Amino acid sequence: MIRTVACAALAALSLGAAASAQNYGLNPNFGTYSLSAGFLPDPQTVNVVAGGTINANRLGGSCAGSISDAPDVRLNFDGGRISIGAESGADTTIVVNGPDGRWYCNDDFDGLNPRVTLSGSGQYDIWVGTYSGGTANAVVYFTEY
Repeated sequence: MIRTVACAALAALSLGAAASAQNYGLNPNFGTYSLSAGFLPDPQTVNVVAGGTINANRLGGSCAGSISDAPDVRLNFDGGRISIGAESGADTTIVVNGPDGRWYCNDDFDGLNPRVTLSGSGQYDIWVGTYSGGTANAVVYFTEY
């Protein structure tokens, strides 16, 4: 009986953990890119389709918008400070899982366009969401400025 309850509790905890984060283990929808400090041209850009069926606010903090399960873009960065943003004709949001394993989110940094500035080398998994649902064409950009 105790073993059954312990197994059920363990299963519930593992399901809860899986539901609390996007699946950065999946291949990115629009590719993987590598940049090093001092990259040119700056900014670098990637065309994406923003949005998805998952509500980003389940990640907590300032996360908002509808995002996909898989990251839209993966950036392997070897350097210091980097800004990651998105531009679109629609109201977009951004969710980034940084090399430190933490979640960083933004909405409306510049008008309706999001941007986060982070530091450190490693893998950045990036989701671009749409604030009101649906999808929209967008451009993800990386800049050291």
